[in-house]
Amino acid sequence: MNIGKMTDHAGEWLRGNGPHHDIVISSRIRLARNIAGFPFVNRANLRQQHEVLALCHEHIVEQKLEDDVLWIDLRDSPQLDRELLVERHLISKQHAGSKEEAPRAVAIGVDETFAIMINEEDHLRMQVLRSGLQLTEAFQHINHMDDQLESKLNYAYSQRFGYLTACPTNVGTGIRVSVMLHLPALKLTGEIEKVRRAARDMHLAVRGLFGEGSEAIGDLYQISNQTTLGKSEMEILADFETTVVPQIIAYEKQARQALLQQRPEQLDDKIHRALAILKHARVMGTEEVLQLLSHMRLGVNLGRITSVDMKTINDLFLLTQPAHLQRIASRSMSPVERRVERASLIRSKLKHCAVE
Repeated sequence: MNIGKMTDHAGEWLRGNGPHHDIVISSRIRLARNIAGFPFVNRANLRQQHEVLALCHEHIVEQKLEDDVLWIDLRDSPQLDRELLVERHLISKQHAGSKEEAPRAVAIGVDETFAIMINEEDHLRMQVLRSGLQLTEAFQHINHMDDQLESKLNYAYSQRFGYLTACPTNVGTGIRVSVMLHLPALKLTGEIEKVRRAARDMHLAVRGLFGEGSEAIGDLYQISNQTTLGKSEMEILADFETTVVPQIIAYEKQARQALLQQRPEQLDDKIHRALAILKHARVMGTEEVLQLLSHMRLGVNLGRITSVDMKTINDLFLLTQPAHLQRIASRSMSPVERRVERASLIRSKLKHCAVE
């Protein structure tokens, strides 16, 4: 696997399969860990950061934490490649945009099912992604990796507080559980506030497509826990799998049924208008495309569009992002050029899709 092949397909989080994949785009488990004897990244000098990087490379790559791990030294990576990794949810914007000389890297697994950021906010930020609602499976995978690394690396741990992390909200288990949800019907019916209220009641965060500080473009919402101290991993998982996510899925399904029964003409207009614009537009911006693709995705899930498959739509969510467009074209583009190229790519992908 290499970074040049990534634009051939969508990442694991957009595969379009797994339980409840019509609403739950992906499940993610993240763990924050630090190595005892070294200051946190923001306090460490360059020599100490280099030592952490070397230790992690030894135990992740050289000792084969998993097969076929791709190690990317971000100091040597072009800005475009770093932006592509952000778009694929494999590194954070912070990790991509750190000072050029800062020793940092990412280790990526086969099919992008896991990624480990080295020297981001913590020494190690591990994540496992699964398509659909598969939090338990994701946790089992990341727990196995974490156990392997903990047997070789001396983690910073306190008997009183648990795993020590740079951000106090991660202290304890160091776990972040999140799901990405596609909620177009709740948005169309003006009931999206139900999700925000449910999240507030459970002390959860609601964010957009690219996490903290991002907007919910394309009707995509990330729901995640905000603190880890005082709860076990299994308690946090249980909250999500038995209460939070089923409740939001039920809200979205009710909204979809309401649209079908009470506003079918308006629903079909939204869906087919989106398809017509995507098939024929010559200039398109990122946010406009994501919103139109959201309506198309809803149409496919409700059986209102049958001439395009879910994989094509899911691929376009990712391949129309700025870095992906430029990587596919093998050249840098101005914003205006990207808007033209984006429309051209969409037309080519949807050329056999009929407006019904």
